Amino acid sequence: MFDTLSDRLSATFKNLRGKGRLSEADIDATAREIRIALLEADVALPVVRAFIKQVKERALGAEVSKALNPAQQFIKIVNEELIGVLGGETRRLRFAKTPPTVIMLAGLQGAGKTTLAGKLGLWLKQQGHTPMLVAADLQRPNAVNQLSVVAERAGVAVFAPEPGNGVGDPVRVAQDSITYARDKQHDVVIVDTAGRLGIDQELMQQAADIRDAVSPDEILFVVDAMIGQDAVSTAEAFRDGVGFDGVVLSKLDGDARGGAALSVAQVTGKQIMFASNGEKLDDFDAFHPDRMASRILGMGDMLTLIEKAEQTFSQQEAEKMAAKLAKGPKEFTLDDFLAQMEQVRKMGSLSKLLGMMPGMGQMKDQINNLDEREVDRTAAIIKSMTPAERAEPTLINGSRRARIARGSGVDVSAVKNLVERFFEARKMMSKMAQGGGMPGMPGMPGQGGGSKKKGKQQKKAKGKRQSGNPMKRKQQEEAAAARKADSDGNAFGIPGPGQDAGSFELPQEFKDMLPPK
Repeated sequence: MFDTLSDRLSATFKNLRGKGRLSEADIDATAREIRIALLEADVALPVVRAFIKQVKERALGAEVSKALNPAQQFIKIVNEELIGVLGGETRRLRFAKTPPTVIMLAGLQGAGKTTLAGKLGLWLKQQGHTPMLVAADLQRPNAVNQLSVVAERAGVAVFAPEPGNGVGDPVRVAQDSITYARDKQHDVVIVDTAGRLGIDQELMQQAADIRDAVSPDEILFVVDAMIGQDAVSTAEAFRDGVGFDGVVLSKLDGDARGGAALSVAQVTGKQIMFASNGEKLDDFDAFHPDRMASRILGMGDMLTLIEKAEQTFSQQEAEKMAAKLAKGPKEFTLDDFLAQMEQVRKMGSLSKLLGMMPGMGQMKDQINNLDEREVDRTAAIIKSMTPAERAEPTLINGSRRARIARGSGVDVSAVKNLVERFFEARKMMSKMAQGGGMPGMPGMPGQGGGSKKKGKQQKKAKGKRQSGNPMKRKQQEEAAAARKADSDGNAFGIPGPGQDAGSFELPQEFKDMLPPK
């Protein structure tokens, strides 16, 4: 959603890099470009004016003029002000002292409330709660049935005593759900209410009646992030008519300009609490203004990526795999390769995961065109191999490749390419585990491209050709790995075996990304 805005801001900041000092004219020109970028992204005009005014005031002060790197300091100011526009600190759910906690969802028809109720239910379930969804939208055709299906997919309970389709009293359903939740020991109740095509008195009155009947701990207003400035005006009208405590952005994965997301918190004074960024039930998470600002400015979102990895990978499995790799490349098999690949797939869409990494904005087109089915094809090829072939891929000769290709429905060349990629990946992972560094990454300890001297050494080593015999080549790789095992240190500065863990220190480039203490 923020691709266009992100591209414009990146192009604007590129003009600042390399300047020893920023003149007032430089700051004015950059501020003008940022203003145009925000207006093109459909950000509300009052928000743009306040944002640009604050950025210019700070940029023209001593904060930038006395900085060692004025361009970086200016970008830091934009980042901090953008975080402020998005709501500042992350807003957490308030839970009732005495369960159940009641969460009421409100918004216009088509905003995605019913699906979002299931996403929120699943998210709370993963946090250790026992949520229950309440079908209080009795107007929209099949709304009750849709909520029941969503609840079943999310694996959470649903309270739907009325058939809906215009039959039943939504206020009574909401009231009865609280008693039912206490009896069944559900600690969170999520009430899905009816919407309208536009704000009207009937919608406001029904929402107010449900609010008064259940006294919710949180009223969340669901906003369709794709409808632009209408989202802001609708949120304002609902805030004044019924009131709400927080905002949930739905359809954040759309291709609209995203101005609503940047405007709604500032205009309404209510923070964005959650964001839905996909069709799957797990495409949902808490909204972090600092992380969203980082994504918009093209700096990635490593914290969210790390959190997803922690949820998917167990510490025990990670340690087991690290120990395997440390022993030597032959310990890492195609079964391990498949297991690692499937674990990464559980984290979500590969294109979204790559988009969270810093600097990936320059490869946006390649990431968007990534074929997610390639993982399935790779898994099919590996599963078509015998256990012996997975454990020792050097056994795979021409006839075996043809058999594997027939079994997995791919070309023989695809099998050959996979085996070659596996050998390269195994070599690289083993090298990293033993402190040798990642090949081809310049400027890091133990890696190619760090200096001219190292480049010459690599050139000399290039003259030693590998054997064409698979078994002999395997012996050469094992001997090279054994030599590397004696070297200390790690590609990322992490202490190796026998080194003091207290000596670990982040490189200066990473320190600059961290917020001030």
